[in-house]
Amino acid sequence: MRKLIVSIGVVVMTVIAWSAEAQTGSVMAGSAPGKAGVAQTVKMTATITAIDKATRDVTLKGPQGNEITVTAGPEVKNFANMKVGDQVNAEYVEALTLELKKGGGQKVERTEQAGAMGAKAGAMPAGAMGRQITVVADVVSVDPAKKTVTLRGPKRTVELVVSDPEQLKRVAKGDQVEATYTQALAIAVEPAAKK
Repeated sequence: MRKLIVSIGVVVMTVIAWSAEAQTGSVMAGSAPGKAGVAQTVKMTATITAIDKATRDVTLKGPQGNEITVTAGPEVKNFANMKVGDQVNAEYVEALTLELKKGGGQKVERTEQAGAMGAKAGAMPAGAMGRQITVVADVVSVDPAKKTVTLRGPKRTVELVVSDPEQLKRVAKGDQVEATYTQALAIAVEPAAKK
């Protein structure tokens, strides 16, 4: 399954780079006292224009007419169910949240969770994967003049700029920050519309 996700990820990243004008997306940001977050979603659609079953090459055409050929590795299940004219839909989401933990007390650490799933046997090719990384870091210094907070995590120390003066006032040396980064990717092939 991990290979499937890597293959899907490579295809999506290639399509993103290939056809930026053919994608839609949105960015959302928000904050509350001691919390902040931002999320981005990118959606794209392409149509299958050619399939070489011997090499497993699939040619995709975006809404602007650009074409790209990608190879579906052996880990892509239900390959035989794809047909010229089918639509490939992909959605990629990433988000980052930060939460202040007053007074600290948590273990400074990095944890990661991941999951993936593919299409059922006989269905159209599809897959989804996600991962979430959480880091708890100590606040080792706050510099109001420079509007920075220095955090020491399990592997490194970083200095963050905090542009919101109200948020900066809440942070003190000895507090902790919990940062959570989430990524999710879903790809589905849909049959061509019947004419």
